[in-house]
Amino acid sequence: MVSVVQNVAIDCADAYELARFWSSVTGRPLHPGARPGDRETQVLAAEGPALYFNQVPEAKTVKNRLHLCLRPETSRDQEVDRLLGLGATFLADHRNPDGSGWAILADPEGNEFCVLRSESDRAPRTPDALAFPGRAQGRVGRTE
Repeated sequence: MVSVVQNVAIDCADAYELARFWSSVTGRPLHPGARPGDRETQVLAAEGPALYFNQVPEAKTVKNRLHLCLRPETSRDQEVDRLLGLGATFLADHRNPDGSGWAILADPEGNEFCVLRSESDRAPRTPDALAFPGRAQGRVGRTE
């Protein structure tokens, strides 16, 4: 027997507004009953766990021990620009000259998340990448 992850719970100051941000990030809908002022709501996933937002009285004070890593459908850099336009904040740049790496952003309430390379960003492009496809596709080390 095993357990199945039902949702990823995110404590926040404004559940509805933060859920709206993440709905825009993921392109997934809010729960049909979600309304402004709700103390809890969800962003529904096509598959896998939902993102569950729970309003709490205390503010975020330290770095997240758990965070989301996003793999965009477009290029990583285009996605970073889109997310900044939605209200994210740029925190750290771990992108490398060879195109590998990731960017760390924060949502409007300060929760950190990573933007990884897209599948097309990870495609082999150089003779070395063709000789070592695992390295070119980020399967060596961090799965960025």
